[in-house]
Amino acid sequence: MTSTRPTPPPPARPAGSTWAPFAEAVQLEDWAGAQHALERADDGWWHLPRPHVGAYRYVVDGAVVPDPRSPWQPAGVGGPSHTVDHEAFPWADGAWRGAPLGAAVLYECHVGTFSAPGTFEGAIEHLDHLVDLGATALELMPVAEFPGRWGWGYDGVLLFAPHHAYGGPHGLKRLVDACHQRGLAVVLDVVYNHFGPQGNHLGRFGPYLTDRHHTPWGGAVNLDGPGSDEVRRFLCDNALQWLRDYHVDGLRLDAVHALVDQSAVPFLEQLALEVHDLSRHVGRQLWLIAESDLGDPRLVRAREAGGLGISAQWSDDLHHALHGALTAERDGYYADYGPLSTVAEAFEAVFTHVGRPASSRGRRHGRPVGELPRDRFVTALQNHDQVGNRARGERIGHLVSPGLAAVGAALALLGPTVPLLFQGEEWAAQAPFLYFTDFDDPALAEAVREGRRSEFAAFGWAPETVPDPQAPETFERSLLDWSELGTEAHRAMFTWYRELLRLRRRWPDLTAASPEATAATVDDAAGWLALHRGRLVVVANLADEARVVPLEALGTVGELAGFDEAAVSALASSAMEVGVGAAGVALAAHSVAVLGPSAAVP
Repeated sequence: MTSTRPTPPPPARPAGSTWAPFAEAVQLEDWAGAQHALERADDGWWHLPRPHVGAYRYVVDGAVVPDPRSPWQPAGVGGPSHTVDHEAFPWADGAWRGAPLGAAVLYECHVGTFSAPGTFEGAIEHLDHLVDLGATALELMPVAEFPGRWGWGYDGVLLFAPHHAYGGPHGLKRLVDACHQRGLAVVLDVVYNHFGPQGNHLGRFGPYLTDRHHTPWGGAVNLDGPGSDEVRRFLCDNALQWLRDYHVDGLRLDAVHALVDQSAVPFLEQLALEVHDLSRHVGRQLWLIAESDLGDPRLVRAREAGGLGISAQWSDDLHHALHGALTAERDGYYADYGPLSTVAEAFEAVFTHVGRPASSRGRRHGRPVGELPRDRFVTALQNHDQVGNRARGERIGHLVSPGLAAVGAALALLGPTVPLLFQGEEWAAQAPFLYFTDFDDPALAEAVREGRRSEFAAFGWAPETVPDPQAPETFERSLLDWSELGTEAHRAMFTWYRELLRLRRRWPDLTAASPEATAATVDDAAGWLALHRGRLVVVANLADEARVVPLEALGTVGELAGFDEAAVSALASSAMEVGVGAAGVALAAHSVAVLGPSAAVP
């Protein structure tokens, strides 16, 4: 008889045990400088007779390096490792059992720029703001130890250690605990497709990388070659650590299309299985959200249906379609977007251009999602990539009128997919989100600087106009200014976002995820779109002039909420008047209304 009991997760490896099949000799150097020889086992692991506690480093064939599984780097990537007793933290979230992903509203946050202190503790100060807004989950950009004082986090090199400048292990646990006490889930962005260039000593230990495959960062992470079993174990153990020892509720897996893996059971499938087992073991819902550029729904199909069993995946198609329609930009991948009919396609089909060529790719792209529930996909009007990968880090509010920004918000938040907001979006924050680094290797710093300039020179940007990633002011300009919430215009935008999310919670129609729960009608020439969500219709006018949307495009109507650029300051107290007559619904330029049964007026 087959047991249905979950498999307990593998225990954390203690300090004094390390996998180093390439090494001839390995010692542990303690805080006093004394070196203790490790003994090699046949499987390439080296062990001390007894686990070590406190500060330490490894000496691998004479090179003094941190532990690849270091749980804490108090002095950063170049300092000693330090043990952590995960059982000692006084958790207060015993009643927390997680939350369903399909009902989530994700809020993406960069710890270093989210609060004035730029720490985990500093972020706690603003959690009540997220609750008031209506967000249900805080999604942290990568926090694994990376070089320098600040950075986006995607150049992490010690994956098990929360960044020292953010507050280390204790600070992260404090933040997660505080989130759970407020009913907020926590998602952590993790990077398994490459390792950072500075402070990376994995090559001294074993075959973590392979030249059999290549990625934009060089050699690929070894997921299917000799030695890959232990590399996969390393990555799975890292994922389980965050979920088990830090009580994180989900992981966002960065750019999984760069995980080159030809094995019969792919790494992502293995990870999904182990996270599923851990979820059953701890009695808490756990999520895996994959970022993918492949347009392949097999990521989120159940294993029994031939998929990999990932909970959900990011889809950029709705962002690209909305951005193209709102801004009229046509550079790069925006060349494939722009007409409102593409926005409608993204709402109805999730992936656009399926079965026909995408000009920016020079080929066909994507696969139909079919009957998959639409809450298997995460979409956004803004996120760190789409803002920060612009030369000047402009947010949507820097590019379009307040009215069009509000139109974009309504369409992004009231569709069938799981919505994600980017920090400060909800009040139209003025701070850009720029690309910043703090490498202390001069050659690497210059390479990053020149690479950034060259990248944007291809789009016509003069080198001197591209912010220097290494300049402290580039980081400082990206800090949120929370005092903006005290001004009329910014507060009005926050109220608009809060009202949209209140409607999303109140009306099951707005979280219905079946394919038939969403339809869209557009008039590209007139510039309006009607998004049908059950009994509700979101009617948007993107044109520069007033428009009348005919009744036959709407169905049942009755005003719920509206936003007009001219009435932005009045939104906090009352919704705009929407003209509903025999000809249809009259909308001002750059405005949107949510229509439904008259009894639904708030």
